[in-house]
Amino acid sequence: MVDKLGVSLRRACRVVGQHRSTQRREKTPRHDEGALTAAIISLAERFGRYGYRRSCHCCAIGPSDNGDALLREAGWSVSTGRVYRLDRRKSIINRFSGQRRREGLKVPQKQPKRGRLWLNDGSCVRLRPAQKGHVWSYDFVQDRTHDGKVFRMLCVIDEFTRECLAIRVERRLNSRDVLDTLGELFLEHGPPEHIRSDNGPEFIATALREWLEALDVRTLYIEPGSPWENGYCESFNSKLRDELLAREIFYDLREGQVLIENWRLFYNTARPHSSLGYKPPAPRTILPATFMPTYRLEAA
Repeated sequence: MVDKLGVSLRRACRVVGQHRSTQRREKTPRHDEGALTAAIISLAERFGRYGYRRSCHCCAIGPSDNGDALLREAGWSVSTGRVYRLDRRKSIINRFSGQRRREGLKVPQKQPKRGRLWLNDGSCVRLRPAQKGHVWSYDFVQDRTHDGKVFRMLCVIDEFTRECLAIRVERRLNSRDVLDTLGELFLEHGPPEHIRSDNGPEFIATALREWLEALDVRTLYIEPGSPWENGYCESFNSKLRDELLAREIFYDLREGQVLIENWRLFYNTARPHSSLGYKPPAPRTILPATFMPTYRLEAA
């Protein structure tokens, strides 16, 4: 219009209702825009409950379907802002938002933070973990297999490292099973200084309390009807249900045990944790060959 009619750019833009800046600079997308968008879409398909922050920091378990690993752990140098922008692009939203809503995968808005009081002892005003092995907590989670039968999970976590030490899956769990599970963990990790739980009959059993007292492990029982006092374990339980139990159908108990244990290993070694700077609680460590001990080399 400017060249054909000989009018000014200002007048032509006013007539067609466009801003003048749209005529001055053409949009030049980055060369890796398509590859990054494909990686985000692949990640959204595999981990539908992850938001853009965790997606940006997410560790790749392996190559994706198109042969490319995902985001930062796979070599992407990308900011959370760019991931947020790409994740909200109309092309991606039109393709996935309806399906995510239908499948119940829309991630809820972040809840406001709540203040907490910390003292040196007690449970109502919680004891804050100071180092690894200082405070453990444990709780039960319940679910059903495909035939409608109930099974229970005993979840034990280290509150300081956020590591899930064990998830025992059985049809029924009593105080003897709790004692057996703790005994195995004490042999592997050593007994903690404190252990926190609710007032369920499995946790307040006389045999269990006497055994913990003999090992000099102090029990921290929360107030009845106050699950927020066991916040670390309740938070872990919600992640377990949101990311696994609500998305999987367990056709028998054995399948549930295998899938839940696999998820526990993934949670400890690969899943980014927001409270740890988006790092996993217990990542796998590998000793490089250059640092192999001398006696190992001589033996070889």
